[in-house]
Amino acid sequence: MSDPALLPSPAFLAAFRRTAGTPAQLGFADFMRLALYDPEVGYYGAARRRVGRNAETDFYTASTSGAVFGELITAAATTLLGRADPREFAFVEIGAEAPAPGQPAPGILQGVSHPFGAARTIPLGHEMALSGPCVVFANELLDAQPFERFAFRRGGWRRLGVAEREGRLAEVELPGPATADFLPARAPEGYLVDAPLAATTLLEKIAAQPWTGLFLTCDYGRTLHELLTEYPAGTARAYHRHRQSNELLAQPGEQDLTCHLCWDWLADTLRRHGFVEPKVETQESFFVKHAGAFLAAASAAEAKGLSQRKLALMQLLHPAHLGQKFQVLHANRPG
Repeated sequence: MSDPALLPSPAFLAAFRRTAGTPAQLGFADFMRLALYDPEVGYYGAARRRVGRNAETDFYTASTSGAVFGELITAAATTLLGRADPREFAFVEIGAEAPAPGQPAPGILQGVSHPFGAARTIPLGHEMALSGPCVVFANELLDAQPFERFAFRRGGWRRLGVAEREGRLAEVELPGPATADFLPARAPEGYLVDAPLAATTLLEKIAAQPWTGLFLTCDYGRTLHELLTEYPAGTARAYHRHRQSNELLAQPGEQDLTCHLCWDWLADTLRRHGFVEPKVETQESFFVKHAGAFLAAASAAEAKGLSQRKLALMQLLHPAHLGQKFQVLHANRPG
C-alpha cells in the first residue's frame, strides 16, 4: 500500500483512533462498521453514487439493468405466493440506496406496473417496521454487512483485526485463541475464513418481526462446507471504480468491502422463525422456474431485435454474467 492515494485519510485515521482507543486496533468487523457505515467517514455515509455503469461508480447490480429486473422479481414473487392474492401483500424492499434530499427512495419497482397492494422501500441503514402480509425483498443487502476474519496459524484459529501503525493500517492477530463453533478443529496452515455473522444477525431482525408472506434476497454465497474447504484465501474483496481488489485496508471509506454469505446460516435463521423449506437457486434457475411466463412473453416481444431490454434480460440470466454469479434465497411464512 505504498501509493499515497490508497492510504487512510487523516479524517479516517482520527475516527479509527477515537473508535479503537488504546491500543489502536479493532476486530475486522468493527473496522468494517467504521469504514462502511460511519456517518462522517464511512463508504455508505457519503453522498455519492455507488451503483451504476459509469466511471464514477464502483459496482453494478441486477437493479442496474432497469425496470426489467423489477418485472422479473414481480413475476417470480407472484408465482411463489401461490393462490394468495398479491393485492393483499405489501412489497417491501430493504436496503435500497438512500434517496437524494426531497426525493422518494428508489427501488426496483420504480416505474414497474405491479399487482401488490402497496410498495415501499426502506433505505440502507433506516429502521424497519414490518407487519401483516408482505413480500420482503433485498438485493445485495446481506453481503454488505460486516464480517469477521479468522486464520488457522500455528495449530489454531486466530481472530484477525486491524491496527494503526504510524499512519498506516495493518492486519494483526487479536489476543487470545479464536473460539467459534463453526470452525473445524484442523485446517491447512494459513487457511482464511471470512464469516458473515452480521448478515445472519440482520436477517434475524427481519424475520423476527410480525409479518407473514414471502422473503426473497438476491446475493452471492456458498454453503458452510464450501467456505471451510474450498476458499483457502477467504472470500473477502474490495470494490472501487469497478475493480476488484484484495487490498481490504486500502483507502478505507472510499471502497466497498464484501464477502460471500453462508446460505446454511441464513436458511436456518428463516426456519427458526417459521419459514417453510427455504431454498437457494441460481439467479438463472430462479427466474426460469418462477418467472417463466414473463420470460416467454418478453422473448417473443424481443425476438426480432437486440434492444436494451433484451440485453438486460441476457445479462440477468446468462451464466457468464449474473445468472450464475448470483443466487436467490426464498421462503414463505404462512399466515
